[in-house]
Amino acid sequence: MSLRTSPGTTAVAPGGDALLDEELGRRLREADEVAFAAIYRKWSPLVHTMATRSLGDSWEAEDVTQQVFIGAWRGRAGFHQERGPLGAWLVGITRRKIIDALAARTRRLTLAKAAASMAETTQPPTAPPEAVLDRVLLVHELASLAPVQREILCMAFFDDLTHTQIARRTGIPLGTVKSHCRRGLQKLRDGIEQGLPEAA
Repeated sequence: MSLRTSPGTTAVAPGGDALLDEELGRRLREADEVAFAAIYRKWSPLVHTMATRSLGDSWEAEDVTQQVFIGAWRGRAGFHQERGPLGAWLVGITRRKIIDALAARTRRLTLAKAAASMAETTQPPTAPPEAVLDRVLLVHELASLAPVQREILCMAFFDDLTHTQIARRTGIPLGTVKSHCRRGLQKLRDGIEQGLPEAA
């Protein structure tokens, strides 16, 4: 399931008919995909805005928005009207996903620093200039990747995790993990090739 906010949506807190929300909540619990699509259209702008304001990164906000609604669908049995309205339940999920994203960002920074440190210490002092250049280019290009791509590549190469293990650890769908890996590796290759001096 792939969910993305459409461009041009405004983040106005949904108001309107509480009875409609109750109906949508009831139908969500019954796994009604039409109702779920209506919930997404109604609430995704607010979820996306909350994520953007907290994370300061539109790409991460898109991922969080997707994770919120995937979580809502998978956890629909946990929604109970008597405990609060549908919107409040979705906002609660959003806050948890934002916290997860911030924690993941901290892990990414730690991994990037570890990667840089490893690159600096794994080569002997007498490493040839070409090896030094490769190392510098790799660290530079790794740091320039989108945060999610950097984290996934670090987990794949430094933690030696499979795509499935990364998806399980991060909560990111397997297809998205594979896509990030593919795009991230291509960006690394392109960046390193552009940074290499032309052969004389």
